[in-house]
Amino acid sequence: MRITRKLLSILIVTMLCPASMAIAQEDVEGGKDHSLISRMPGFYIAEYIEKEFDSVPFKNEKGQEINVEGKYYYIDHLVKEGAKAPSDVQISRNFINAFQKIGGKIVYQAPADLYMKVEKGGMVTWAHVTSYNGGDGYILEIIEKKAMAQDVTADAAAMIEDIKATGHVAVYGINFDADKAELKPEAEAVIAEIAKLLKLNPSLKLFVVGHTANVGNVESGLKLSHARAETVARTLTEKYGIQAARLSPFGAGPYCPVSTNLTEEGRAKNRRVELVQQ
Repeated sequence: MRITRKLLSILIVTMLCPASMAIAQEDVEGGKDHSLISRMPGFYIAEYIEKEFDSVPFKNEKGQEINVEGKYYYIDHLVKEGAKAPSDVQISRNFINAFQKIGGKIVYQAPADLYMKVEKGGMVTWAHVTSYNGGDGYILEIIEKKAMAQDVTADAAAMIEDIKATGHVAVYGINFDADKAELKPEAEAVIAEIAKLLKLNPSLKLFVVGHTANVGNVESGLKLSHARAETVARTLTEKYGIQAARLSPFGAGPYCPVSTNLTEEGRAKNRRVELVQQ
């Protein structure tokens, strides 16, 4: 459906006669810019579709198609008569710069085809920009998806029960900046519960195991997961007075997933810290 609509838009651009193009210079009825992404100068909205919920294929970091669900926007832009059409490269760079200014990142890029993502205001917004006909038009597809609510609460009592039953416990909520080993402020409460667990069980020794999702280079994932495990162990030692001898950090990278890496929810579950009893 998405591809058919895109091809139809391109055919309309190339087949419309000059007289029709002269008339269609205003935004289509109901057409509007997205709140996060303004249009490029000299363009008008030729087609606008908004759905409260849809499932649309986007590309992940490896160029693989994944389905993203949420509120959907389809906005087709055409250059106005008399305005100079930008190149495909200009269109891509314009949106890259705009997304990076609001804290977004480029997920995947190919000629005239750009996939981006930003997490802002409790919402994960995916954007796909496709330019066509030499820059005479571009299509902007957007999915707004609410950020996954943390459904696993770190609690010292619950953690020790899992450790007693299975020898380990997966801990979520220990969040880091992207591709870094610095803890985010919201991780503080989780680290405090781990410290409480260790103080209530003074003979307990743990392997602190970092896990990443399977994105990017495997070696980089291994190094990053180990660095994050070291950060957790160091924080417990330096801030909470836990003896370093009770904690052994280890990085498993992407080797032990608990869910699929083809969805955002699955990758979120795979990014975790596990406490394993020694």
